[in-house]
Amino acid sequence: MIWYPYQQMKTMNPPFQIIDAQGVWLKTPEREMIDSVSSWWSVIHGYKHPVLNEAIKSQVDNFAHVMLGGLTHEPVQKLAAKLQSYLPGDLDYSFFSDSGSVAVEVALKMALQYFVNQGDMKRTKVLSLTHAYHGDTFKTMEVGDDEDYHFILEAYGESPNVYHIPTEIPALEEAFEKHHRELNCMIVEPLLQGAGGMRMYDVSFLKRARELCDTYGVLLIFDEVATGFGRTGNRFVADLVLPDILVLGKALTGGYIGHAVTVANKKVYDGFYGDEPDKALMHGPTFMGNPLACSVALKSIELFEQENYMEKIRKIADITRREMEGFEDSRIKEVRMMGGCVCVEVYDSATLKGYQQFACERGVFSRPFLNYMYAMVPYIISEEELVRVLRTMKEWFAEK
Repeated sequence: MIWYPYQQMKTMNPPFQIIDAQGVWLKTPEREMIDSVSSWWSVIHGYKHPVLNEAIKSQVDNFAHVMLGGLTHEPVQKLAAKLQSYLPGDLDYSFFSDSGSVAVEVALKMALQYFVNQGDMKRTKVLSLTHAYHGDTFKTMEVGDDEDYHFILEAYGESPNVYHIPTEIPALEEAFEKHHRELNCMIVEPLLQGAGGMRMYDVSFLKRARELCDTYGVLLIFDEVATGFGRTGNRFVADLVLPDILVLGKALTGGYIGHAVTVANKKVYDGFYGDEPDKALMHGPTFMGNPLACSVALKSIELFEQENYMEKIRKIADITRREMEGFEDSRIKEVRMMGGCVCVEVYDSATLKGYQQFACERGVFSRPFLNYMYAMVPYIISEEELVRVLRTMKEWFAEK
C-alpha cells in the first residue's frame, strides 16, 4: 500500500491516476488537465521533452549509476563545471545529493563545521525566518517555522539552536546585535517563501542580511530549491545578492529525477581543505552525482539558456498581472504575484474546499493548501493555457 505525502490516509480523496503526460498536460483515464503547479514546481520544461528524454536514454545505455566514493564520471564533471561557470561570484564548489531537504542539511552541516574546523565551538546557532520551510528532515524542520508541517517537533519543545525572525530589517538588525557571536549562519528562502504560504518580500532585506553577515562573520545560505531557475523572475536570487552557500534542487533536472546540489564559495571550501582528515566533510548520499540526473540537468540548463527562458518567465508574469491585478473578493485576504508564481490567500481555508475538483472539471490540476490557492506553471505554457489556469482560479470565487 502506498503511504501518500501530506495526507491523512483515512480521509484523503483518491489521487488522480496519471497514464500519460505531455507538455503542460497531465492525462487521466477520464480527462486531460493543465499542471498548474509543475509537479511541486520542478517540471519547468513540461513533460516528455524530447531533449531531456534523449539525455536520459543516451546515458542509461552507458550506465545508470556509480557512486562518487572513489569513482567519478563525465556527467558529474560536466555538470559541476557548468554550474561553476553558470552561477554568480565564486560559487564554484558543488556537493551533490538526492533531494532538496538533504542538500539543505548539507548546507547547515557545512556552516557548523566551517567554524568547528577553526576551533570555534560557540557558533552553534542558526538565524532563520518565520514561516520558513526548508524540507522535512529533522534539521530542516528545526530551521523551518511552519506548524502545519513541523508540529511533530513540539515533542522536543522549542529549539535552542535556531532563532526565527520576520522579514523586517529592524528585526534582522536586532537579531544580529543580540546573537551574532553565536551564529554560524543565516538561512533564507530568498524573496519567495514557498510552502510557508507563498510569502513575498523585498530584496532590501537580503541586501541588509548580506551586510550584517559580512560585518559579523556569519555565513549566508540561500535555499533556492524552489526559487532557483527563474521562479521569482530572476535567474537566481543569488544574482542579486551573493550568498556563501547556495542550495538548488527541483528544477535542476527539469523535474525528471530527484537531485540537488549544495554550492559553496571559496571561503567555505577552503575551511575544509587541508591535510587533517577530521576537517573533511563527512557526508555522502548514495545517489549523489547520479549520472542520469547529471545528464538531464546539463540539458535542462542548456534549454534554459538557449531558449531564452527568462523572456518566457517575463511573459508569464505579464499575463498573470494582466489577469489577476485588481482581482478582489470579500473572502480574499491578498493576491500576490512574483515572476512565475501567483498566490491567492483567503481568510478561511474552508473557502478553498472543493476547489481541486472544480479545477479538474475545467481541465486544470491544482493543489491548494491551507489558505493558499496558487499557480507555478511550467515555463513552456502558452498564453491560452495560462489564461485558463488563472480564470479558473477567479471563476471559483464567482460561482461560490
